Amino acid sequence: MSAGGAFGGNRGARPVPPEKGVFPLDHLHLCDLEKKDYIDCLKSTGHKSEKCRQFSKKYLECRMQKNLMAKQDMSELGFGKEGELQTSTDE
Repeated sequence: MSAGGAFGGNRGARPVPPEKGVFPLDHLHLCDLEKKDYIDCLKSTGHKSEKCRQFSKKYLECRMQKNLMAKQDMSELGFGKEGELQTSTDE
């Protein structure tokens, strides 16, 4: 049996911060409408996320506006300029 275990843990290890965008959770449901639109789009397109990029962008913008994630330029999150976004969804 290993010395760490599920409850004992490795007491000397430093905690690792969560991945970007994971916390805080939207406990107050501030962006539920945007999340619902994105999930509905995914369901209607057979989970093809490239067809739902505009909803994903709106959801991330909502999270940034409500301080649920750090504010970042959308290009850092995989979104180009508006024109580039439109051409990528038209294909």
